[in-house]
Amino acid sequence: MKTSNLTTAALGLVLGVSLFSCQKTTPPSQRKPPVVTAGASQTITLPSDSVTLNGWATDSSSTIVAYLWSEVSGPNVPVIEDEGSKTTGVTGLTGGTYIFQLMATDSFGLTGVNTVQITVNGPSKNSITISPLHNPYEIEFIGSTQLNYSEGQYPQELGAEEWTINGVQVGVRSVVKFDLSSVTNTNFTSAQLSLYSNPTPFTANLETPNYGTSNAFYLQRVNENWDPTTETWLTQPTTDTTAEVLVPQTNLSTLDLPNIDVTQLVKNMLSSGNYGFEMRLQNEVIYNSRIFCSSSYSDSTKRPVLTINY
Repeated sequence: MKTSNLTTAALGLVLGVSLFSCQKTTPPSQRKPPVVTAGASQTITLPSDSVTLNGWATDSSSTIVAYLWSEVSGPNVPVIEDEGSKTTGVTGLTGGTYIFQLMATDSFGLTGVNTVQITVNGPSKNSITISPLHNPYEIEFIGSTQLNYSEGQYPQELGAEEWTINGVQVGVRSVVKFDLSSVTNTNFTSAQLSLYSNPTPFTANLETPNYGTSNAFYLQRVNENWDPTTETWLTQPTTDTTAEVLVPQTNLSTLDLPNIDVTQLVKNMLSSGNYGFEMRLQNEVIYNSRIFCSSSYSDSTKRPVLTINY
């Protein structure tokens, strides 16, 4: 009779090594970001002012480790009750259209996003719609300390970008001004700015209006008068960060932004001077872009609009 020389401990070690050696790690070239679904569009009618957002994500090369809900645009800022869960309630909605974004992150740090639209029907309200003052009251500043440009040949778009020109890093910031003379006081209930992605961008990668992993951008009140015929990157006007609006990062190549809540920004313009809105990236690092249509864009339905509700 033949007996084994392996002890129980040694046999366990052999089995452990054997099992460990069978495990596979997905190489970086084969890793894919999560595929995210933010759920179906919903419509409610006031006085109901809450919805439940139901999203999920799948990942063929990893596991989902985190979720994050955020508001992209809407007539006000409602409460997202559990922004770190794939399912959350949202309360405090008012009449209008909202866009919410769900971002999922996997164990490799890769992210995917998707958006869902929530429409809230409510009582009719008085409102006025304002178009920009048209060129020359829109301008896209392009440049750096090494390259100094102004709007140049790109009047059909407004962008917040960081890119390169002939290997030199440049920033892109844009200013758009609306005629607020018809807004008689600061007692309106809300103000929303609507921006629409430029499907045929003239800058950045020349293919998609949105690009990069850090393309969140600010809307800020321009702080001083400016001359659209002479301003350049080096002489662009200053901005006021008070009541600035942060539009979150998106991985979607195209994303329209109807009804961004700019109520306090407009109130500040009426009380401290209307010199327009500026858009700039939150973190000005290459390669990132958000590019929108200006009031010169050929399709009038994609031009920026400011809505004032009373």
